[in-house]
This record gives sequence, C-alpha cells and structure tokens, in this order.
Amino acid sequence: MPQDSTRRSGTTSTSDSLFVQLKARGLVLAAFVGSIWLVFFLSVALPFLHLNRHGVVPRTLGGLQGILFAPWLHASMMHLVANTGGLLILGWLCTWPRIANFWQATIGAMLGAGLCAWLLGAPYTVHIGASGLVFGYAGYLVARGYYTRHVLAMLAALFVAASYGLTMLFGVMPIYPGVSWQSHLGGALGGILAARLGRPF
Repeated sequence: MPQDSTRRSGTTSTSDSLFVQLKARGLVLAAFVGSIWLVFFLSVALPFLHLNRHGVVPRTLGGLQGILFAPWLHASMMHLVANTGGLLILGWLCTWPRIANFWQATIGAMLGAGLCAWLLGAPYTVHIGASGLVFGYAGYLVARGYYTRHVLAMLAALFVAASYGLTMLFGVMPIYPGVSWQSHLGGALGGILAARLGRPF
C-alpha cells in the first residue's frame, strides 16, 4: 500500500511540474505577443502619435531607436497577423528547455534584424514589423539543433526546416517589393549567433 501511494504521489508531482512549466511558458509568450498587439491597437486608436516613425531608418542616428522598437510596430492588421503565427509557434519552441532560451533568441534576432536593416536598408525608408524576430527564432532553432546535437533540438530544427525552409530562403532575398529582406536576413543571422553563444542545452 505505501508503495502504491508513493507511485501515485510521484505521478501527480510530475504532472503538476509539467503544468507549471507549460503555464510559465504560455504566460511569457502571451505577454510578449500580447504587448505587440497592444501597441498596434494603440497606434490605430491614437494615430496622431505616429508610432511607426520609430522604426529603423537606415544610417540615421535617430533611426537606431528602431532596433528596439521596430518589432512592436506594424503597418496593418494583415501585417501583424502574418507575423503572429510564427511568433507563437517558433517562440514556443524557443522557450524549451529553458525560458532563458527564448530571451536569448529574441535579443539576438532584434539586434541582428535592426542592425542589418540600419546598415543595408535603402535611404529614407522605415523598417517595422516582427518578421525579423520570426526569422531569428527559425535561425536559432535550426542552429541550436546543429550545435547541440541534442535529439529534441534536432527534431525541432527538422520541423522548422521543413515548415519554414522555403519561406526563410526567399524571405532573405531582395525579391519582394516593400518587404524588409534586410530585417529577415539580420534576424536569421542574429538567431544563429545567439544559438552559437548559448550552446549548452
């Protein structure tokens, strides 16, 4: 009888621990993506604030602020919706095995996307949107699988490559008018670098 009780208690403890981990990651991701939606609704409700002017403006001193702000700025609802799926799916994968991995990927993608857009973008353009983060998460996950050789990391890398491979390939090429391929390229490179610096799994 005591053994049965211990076994049930251990099972309950494991399920509780998994629930806590899932909840923590869900809250972090919901808060992060939710903040991006909140800023969009704020920009729609208060258009006189002209929030989108705070994006990356290539090779201008003031345009450097966009490195931090651009992921929260979107030109339209369609623009935001197009990025949300990737943020949720790839962002969720980045939260494992530790939530710190998500922040590593996010910081690497933001810096990479912003700096690349600032350095390579056309003059007098403004680069906004979270697609650089999406490319950064994808780059991070693929690179982490390569660097760590951990089974789960490699499975995640294969999933990303199969699901987003063509999108990433064409997204970093200057073939779509009005699309910041510079942010995509920089985000992917930033994610790869973040995975390289944080190799321990």
